[in-house]
Amino acid sequence: MNRTLYTLLFHLGLPLVALRLWLRARKAPAYRQRIGERFAFGLAPMQTGGIWVHAVSVGESIAAAPMIRALLARYPQLPITVTCMTPTGSERIKAMFAGEPRIQHCYLPYDLPWAAGRFLDHVRPVLGIIMETELWPNHINQCAKRGIPVVLANARLSERSARGYGKFAGLTRPMLAQMSWIAVQTEAEAQRFRDLGARPECVAVTGSIKFDLSIDPQLLKDAAELRGQWQATQRPVWIAASTHAGEDESVLSAHRRLLASHPDALLILVPRHPERFASVHDLCVQQGFATVRRSSQQPVSAQTSVLLGDTMGELLFLYALADIAFVGGSLVPNGGHNLLEPAALAKPVLSGPHLFNFLEIAALLRNAGALAEVTDAASLSAAVQRLFDQPQQARTMADAGLQVMNANQGALQRLLDGIGRLVK
Repeated sequence: MNRTLYTLLFHLGLPLVALRLWLRARKAPAYRQRIGERFAFGLAPMQTGGIWVHAVSVGESIAAAPMIRALLARYPQLPITVTCMTPTGSERIKAMFAGEPRIQHCYLPYDLPWAAGRFLDHVRPVLGIIMETELWPNHINQCAKRGIPVVLANARLSERSARGYGKFAGLTRPMLAQMSWIAVQTEAEAQRFRDLGARPECVAVTGSIKFDLSIDPQLLKDAAELRGQWQATQRPVWIAASTHAGEDESVLSAHRRLLASHPDALLILVPRHPERFASVHDLCVQQGFATVRRSSQQPVSAQTSVLLGDTMGELLFLYALADIAFVGGSLVPNGGHNLLEPAALAKPVLSGPHLFNFLEIAALLRNAGALAEVTDAASLSAAVQRLFDQPQQARTMADAGLQVMNANQGALQRLLDGIGRLVK
């Protein structure tokens, strides 16, 4: 498949795109809003001549935030346009940069040549930065036609994804050859990009900027204060974060087992997607757990068994409230989520076996003794109980995670240095 055929198929598939939006809007009404932006119509007036950063959703937006703040400081004369594809990502971007006049935001239009061109002509960036592996052939081609360099930042490419891209070499190879710089997390991923057609001189291993996460000491103080208000300073608290459909049942089953030995244990359950907040709350209640929704601002009492994390932008704070962290998307074959956030907060980290999106990071944590993997409700419950009963082991795992974080920092500076060579 080449780009011409891809574009034709994309146009023919627009009714399916509309159907997908409608189906998503049934669960998340925000998908009905700002549809024009998805085709580069009705864009608000914007400052031009700055840097465009694309972060597809919430996770990429959070990962991009330190880079964006550093770019604001390094280039005080340039506006920064931050795009995403999801309403949750949009809300997160607005919350993170509220009050910053040089940050402007909209949805990235679909990958149609005319929509991509309208967007670029509206913003007229001097540089484009795409986070991780959100590659759009027409957007990249339209940038190349306008002489706009494009960076793939914090790039990752699993073996499975590389095989998928490799099946469409006629589309992938020209697209990667048009990239100005690909800042990759690991050498294995760098080689996959080269094999797929990226110019070798444009591929560099910079590491993961997720290791450069800095924790505000006030966050830890606020978490300790809230646990004090709950009278839960000595209470065993664990978190299951970024869970997907099919995992919540296993997590609640593990919590029920845990209550047999630790009847005062508190579970903080945080579904990955906000459209699932209500259904997961109903599941908790149906299974007989005394549940408080974080959004309700009701206090957690001694009788509360589950705190449902149904707010946006608070995941780090919710991690800070817990003693032990399980990171979801890993008991089901979703590929896992960011293991470094709880590690940076000095929490022992647990996950399921499906970590194909974070193989290298998982290996670093596992080899250091900072990560333990579980396979089902029984092994999850056993792992949490062991760490509650053996606080020294929990402390050892937490310290190992911090050592991994400290040993792998510096990717953000390497990324900024590379970007600096392309900003004109």
